[in-house]
Amino acid sequence: MRWIHWSDGDAEHTARWHTESGMPVPRQVVMADDRMNASTAHRLACEGTALLWQGDYHQARQLLQAMGRRVDRKAPSAAPSPTAAFHLQRRASGHRARVLGRLLVPLGADYTLALRRAPDIRAACEEAYGPPRPTPSVVSLRELLGVLGAHQWRTKGVDVPALDARIHPHYGVFSPVRGEYVDLAARAPLPRPASHGGPAFDLGTGTGVLSAVLARRGVRRVVATDNNPRAVACARANMSRLGLTGQVEITAGDALFPPGRAALVVCNPPWLPAKPSSALEQGVYDPKGTMLDAFLTGLAAHLLPGGEGWLIMSDLAEHLGLRAPGELGSAFAAAGLRVAARLDTLPRHARASDPEDPLHAARAAEVTSLWRLTAAGRPERSPAPPPAAPDRSPAPGS
Repeated sequence: MRWIHWSDGDAEHTARWHTESGMPVPRQVVMADDRMNASTAHRLACEGTALLWQGDYHQARQLLQAMGRRVDRKAPSAAPSPTAAFHLQRRASGHRARVLGRLLVPLGADYTLALRRAPDIRAACEEAYGPPRPTPSVVSLRELLGVLGAHQWRTKGVDVPALDARIHPHYGVFSPVRGEYVDLAARAPLPRPASHGGPAFDLGTGTGVLSAVLARRGVRRVVATDNNPRAVACARANMSRLGLTGQVEITAGDALFPPGRAALVVCNPPWLPAKPSSALEQGVYDPKGTMLDAFLTGLAAHLLPGGEGWLIMSDLAEHLGLRAPGELGSAFAAAGLRVAARLDTLPRHARASDPEDPLHAARAAEVTSLWRLTAAGRPERSPAPPPAAPDRSPAPGS
């Protein structure tokens, strides 16, 4: 447990330091309230001084937005290549997070936010942080707003047309808002052993959305794994809500594959082989492609005869220069795998068509694929169809 210390006049104070992004404990803390303007707050935060807010809650939110606008004025200049643009954007995002993360608020031991006009945040904090602790804490307002946003998503849920239902993501669990990868799993033909009662594995299940899709498609038993306790709790809650606990077993642990073999093994690893800057980014960044490598090298040994592994990945890493063209195919061959077929779709999120996005060129060229992989030494039961053309249908509601 780490502690933050500050002075208020002649009084000395100590509280537990809570961060989900790995922010270090601020060494210098000053009191701030409604009298502090955005220019002063931005300057102090850039110098490394944390601001412990004592004023109005809504004024604090407005101050955070104003600080963000000042950070964004110093946007990185045009980069000479997509790879350079990616690294510049990552550095800019990290700087933004550090500066804005220095506006702090105090939480009571019961997660009460003792600021004027503050909402009741206790349920949201308990969902994200667990049961209340016996001591007060100090948190970044920016992180706290993320907790409140996650609470709203968890309450409302994310509509998944492939399920004709909603998935409810928990804080710290990758949300299936990019539905194109789910749609690929919903329309890929099931391998014969899976459609005839063979089990399926869902590796790194997250919210459990792909397990739910497989179960709704008639796969009788799905074993889903994840090493994130929040994801395990989230997936179990979603399976219970969807009435699928009899078909889907959620298991926790560090092992990527569960014991045994399956007719179908599905994996949607983080798409970018880069280091996450916090635990909350682990659904996006896979350092050195560790999870991808573990899936490929272990797949053949975990497939039943006639079974398939479904790798669902975007090629954004190739367009950003983070993975060489052809590297994925070489990795398949090295793992003793062959491509039976591939289904492609184009991204439907807003940034793919936003020319102001610093990574626009790469995002505009991005294709998300479901690779149907088989063990190279095993004969196919039926001829593999050619790769499908990318799905160019508009997003629902567009």
